[in-house]
Amino acid sequence: MGLIAAVLGPTFQDLARNVNQDMSSLSQIFVGRALGYLGGCAIGGILFDRMNHFLLLGVSMLATTVVHYLIPLSKRAVLLIVMMSITGVGTGVLDTGGNVLILALWGHKGAPHMQALHFSFALGAFLAPLLAKLALGTTLSTENHTEPDLHPPALNQSPEANPGPLFAAPDDLNLLWTYASVGMYIFVVSVFLFALFFKKTSKHENPTVSAQVSRRAKYHKALLCLLFMFFFFYVGAEVTYSSYIFSFATTHVGMEESEAAGLNSIFWGTFAACRGLAIFFATCLQPGTMIVLSNIGSLVSSLFLVLFDKSPLCLWIATSVYGASMATTFPSGVSWVEQYTSINGISAAFILIGASLGLMAIPVGAGNLQGRYPDLPVILYTCLGSTILTAALFPVMYKLATFSVCHQGKENIKSKNWKALRSCSGLGRRK
Repeated sequence: MGLIAAVLGPTFQDLARNVNQDMSSLSQIFVGRALGYLGGCAIGGILFDRMNHFLLLGVSMLATTVVHYLIPLSKRAVLLIVMMSITGVGTGVLDTGGNVLILALWGHKGAPHMQALHFSFALGAFLAPLLAKLALGTTLSTENHTEPDLHPPALNQSPEANPGPLFAAPDDLNLLWTYASVGMYIFVVSVFLFALFFKKTSKHENPTVSAQVSRRAKYHKALLCLLFMFFFFYVGAEVTYSSYIFSFATTHVGMEESEAAGLNSIFWGTFAACRGLAIFFATCLQPGTMIVLSNIGSLVSSLFLVLFDKSPLCLWIATSVYGASMATTFPSGVSWVEQYTSINGISAAFILIGASLGLMAIPVGAGNLQGRYPDLPVILYTCLGSTILTAALFPVMYKLATFSVCHQGKENIKSKNWKALRSCSGLGRRK
């Protein structure tokens, strides 16, 4: 999923050139992929409770494989947007299914496995640009990289003037090899998923399901709604900072572009490194403890960013801490809620829809406000505000989750005391 999500960024300009569009007019590709992801989360949430997990994941990954082979061959913008939307559906199903499958296999003991799952996303996102631009590079000649290619004369021609084929090999063959490489990797994953399906693992799922039902919290729906908002603000802050820190550093702080690029890299570097270390931390720390530590680190670093927004040194240090602090929140949140209530396909889809809505809404709102008030660090205010809200929501979620557990514990104690009292009174009567 990390490869799928991150390969679009470094190849976006090449795809725009391939369909004879400029990058601004092809921005709908991100909207199409986001809407596809929302649909994939909803579809996955419904189907995961009704069919075999491995079969659904295998089919979705097989469809995503085919689409990745067709993306660099697409010669129409509309067709490319449709392909990206299908890719979004596949990643939505994969994201929902991956989290549900970890919980179904290991339950409340799956915190290290959940951290490893989300670390693999960060690793794939880190490797995708290297694959696209460093390992394979480009085969286009220099004249094909000039500005007229982004605004080709064909855009002004009438629709009747030789629209061309729907699919054709791109001028840059390395664009084809990049997506073909990602597609081949996805295909290998789908083969393993189909192999697991044919091993008849479904017969082992019923005990897990019954165990999950017995752990259903008293305020299950309210807890899911709070978790929806928690991930809405968390993912929104993460994407907002990572998306705008480059432009903020160059325009507001006055950094060179090379320095700003390094700032963006250090955010994702510490993010990926901390997710890797979290695999080992999760074996000795409870998910709730990791969330509290992450919230504290995010609060302190985002507060320092707001207070010293003009300081390059503070920007470097706080960005490193912010990236490391944000890394473990999402997988720890999923592992934490599993301790108190069941997370089936629909529940996981509901949580991920909240995260994806935050991914779309908060960065757009912050970007618009930053454009209206260029002299203010609106991006940093947004991240700080979102971090405060996530830090405030977690104690409420914790109180709500533990209320039913404490209530059940008190009821059990009263029941035991009543049984003991009845036993003692019975002995007295027998004497």
